[in-house]
Amino acid sequence: MASDKWYQGGLRFECTGCGNCCTGAPGYVWVSREEIRRIARYLERDDEWLPPEILRRVGFKYSLVERNNGDCVFLTPQRDGKRGCSIYPVRPLQCRTWPFWSINLKSPTAWAETAENCPGMNNGPRYDFVAIEELRLKKDWDE
Repeated sequence: MASDKWYQGGLRFECTGCGNCCTGAPGYVWVSREEIRRIARYLERDDEWLPPEILRRVGFKYSLVERNNGDCVFLTPQRDGKRGCSIYPVRPLQCRTWPFWSINLKSPTAWAETAENCPGMNNGPRYDFVAIEELRLKKDWDE
């Protein structure tokens, strides 16, 4: 129910392309088998799978590899000085739903702390409660 959520009035976000969400402390960028296939096809790999320098197995799941500095393996410098995703059209769902993750939406404090490193948060168009919940709960993306 919307009245139970602190963000019921909506939140603003517009990606600035800074790449800050693609780097930082060690973590995971979870990818499904279908997302792995989509990325592999985008990279024109005949085997429709990703090599160990790009993909790692974590228990029964898969995650994209991070570089030693915390950058996602697909985060690349751009001509304009920003950093961008080299697989943006097929980026995983986890990346597509940023910053509307449950952990960021847990409280106004959690949102504000995350926004300290994301210049797109609290700027740009307003996402209403329904749009936020659709992104937060999304399980897959359509091509």
